[in-house]
Amino acid sequence: MSASATPAVRALQAALDAEHAAVYGYGAVGAHLTGARQKAAVRYWVAHQMARDTLAAMITALGAQPVAAAAAYQLPFPVHDEQAAVMLAALLEDRVAAAYLGLVALSDARLRMFGARALQSAALRAASWRGQSLAFPGLEVPAPGPVPAGSGPASPTAGGGSPTPTGPAGG
Repeated sequence: MSASATPAVRALQAALDAEHAAVYGYGAVGAHLTGARQKAAVRYWVAHQMARDTLAAMITALGAQPVAAAAAYQLPFPVHDEQAAVMLAALLEDRVAAAYLGLVALSDARLRMFGARALQSAALRAASWRGQSLAFPGLEVPAPGPVPAGSGPASPTAGGGSPTPTGPAGG
């Protein structure tokens, strides 16, 4: 079995792909927020960049080539205002949480713990945007829908699903 075909590498690649999409998606999120919400979006954007880099290093250490980010991503719905931006942020985090479930299912205890912590972080970020948590974060990603009014991080404390790649044409 080649390095890229191992269950660990496949799970890491799926998480990396979700992190690439989250980094892209937070660009759209942050562009429509102000104040504390924009600061949270920037913090979470950086957390996703750091997670992306960590995953890429882990994949390389296992002898495989990390998946590259798509040239562009199609957002799951138009984002033209603060409400849509908050809705997208929650959805991105839900999808990242779902991607980390693949690591939680592995036999390697170190990777399981890494995945569990990353899933927890994503679930906390999603809850901060949504204003409530899900019963089983990552197991069922809610369809995009309205986020309750007044929700979203006013002063979030959580630290890292995804838009769909559109290909090299971008946009």
